[in-house]
Amino acid sequence: MRLSTRKLLDKSFTFCAVMAVVVLTAFLIFVLAPIFVRGCGAYVFRGTVEYRRMMLDQFGRGDEVALAREIALAQTARQPVYSAVTAFEAELKQMPAARRREMRPLFKVVREGLELLLGPEPGKPLPTLPRMLYGQTRWDGARRHLKHVLYEVQWDYSDDDDGVRVLAPRKPFFAGTALEPIFDLLENDLDRMLNPRLTFYGRFLTDKSVDAHFFGGIGPEVMGTIYLALTAMLIAVPLGVVAAIYFQEYAEGGAVMTFLRSCVNTLAGVPSIVFGLFGLAFFINTIKVSQGKSVLAGALTLALLVLPTVIRASEEAIAAVPRAYKEGALALGAGQWRTVLTIILPAALPGILTGVVISMGRAAGETAPIIFTAAVSVGKLSRPLKMLFRDTPALSWNLYNICTEHEAVDRIRHVQYGMALTLVVLVLALNLVAILIRARVSKRLKG
Repeated sequence: MRLSTRKLLDKSFTFCAVMAVVVLTAFLIFVLAPIFVRGCGAYVFRGTVEYRRMMLDQFGRGDEVALAREIALAQTARQPVYSAVTAFEAELKQMPAARRREMRPLFKVVREGLELLLGPEPGKPLPTLPRMLYGQTRWDGARRHLKHVLYEVQWDYSDDDDGVRVLAPRKPFFAGTALEPIFDLLENDLDRMLNPRLTFYGRFLTDKSVDAHFFGGIGPEVMGTIYLALTAMLIAVPLGVVAAIYFQEYAEGGAVMTFLRSCVNTLAGVPSIVFGLFGLAFFINTIKVSQGKSVLAGALTLALLVLPTVIRASEEAIAAVPRAYKEGALALGAGQWRTVLTIILPAALPGILTGVVISMGRAAGETAPIIFTAAVSVGKLSRPLKMLFRDTPALSWNLYNICTEHEAVDRIRHVQYGMALTLVVLVLALNLVAILIRARVSKRLKG
């Protein structure tokens, strides 16, 4: 091959490699940037007086005296709205029957919207569910919900067969009634009614959820994910390393070894949902490691899922150790097991830790294997030993659950993005710790 051709090929391969890195980086930014930006909204936002009232009631945090004064000021700003609602209720009774039938459903929508925006009207019986005890706890949610009170969604089919979404003001429907002034009051004085303040909610990471994630944090989900990932790795790493040592140092070639290696390769390609069904059938229903879903059953299932990765990575790391190391140890009189334990494993440890890093990230982010074996929608924190035999929430499963099956998906978008951000950061943190350990081990091995 000519030197000019070789240089041209080298430049082409270098360009392709650089472009691949650029494209991958751009893709990661495109995918992760919205998660980071909107996920931060779960931790930093403008909390209303209703948020501070909720935190005092549900978690006992806040200055009770200062909050009482703040609530009194907010109620003063809201009083004209409540007075207009009361006046309209009396006016509604005096209307002709036909007019009353027309206005009643319109008024019901506005009144329910006000309750969701500002909370229950003072003097009325308090509802049971926490979500109904408070108004909008976040200013961005309050601004969005205000539109539902001020406007009615209609569809215009005049110019488009598919229809165009139009926001029609509700105020004209109540023109000339006692309820008409509240629309201007809400639009102009909502900040005085809710008194938003910049809030940092760091305990979103540790607090339990209240009323199915309407309020509170994701503490049980975070701890459940950590328990599952670490327990799975404590099971998978010893088994995977021992299997890799056997394959590389002890096993002889033949049909049996070919079959075993094929099994390992096949397990690496099995869909994760199959592991979940196997975990339910074997670990829970057959050998009964627990009475039902548990961290132990989920961790065993995840351990089987990542075991092929650990085995293959450990095999490659052991195979990469120079044979001179082994020959030198054997020449000095060391036995095979002592050679493996004191010479080969330490030299292969950085490569083994690489497989552990990859496997840990996968174990923390998997959803399907824990659906049938460990994960539940709602749970609480427990001690680690007790937690092994109990079901647990987990970030991956609960994120899927609240994005697809929650009854108020649009009201808890901040929780969804906050949970996604936390899961990404948690996986990165676990990987970073493993990478630092690997780097330290490599440095010590090099002297």
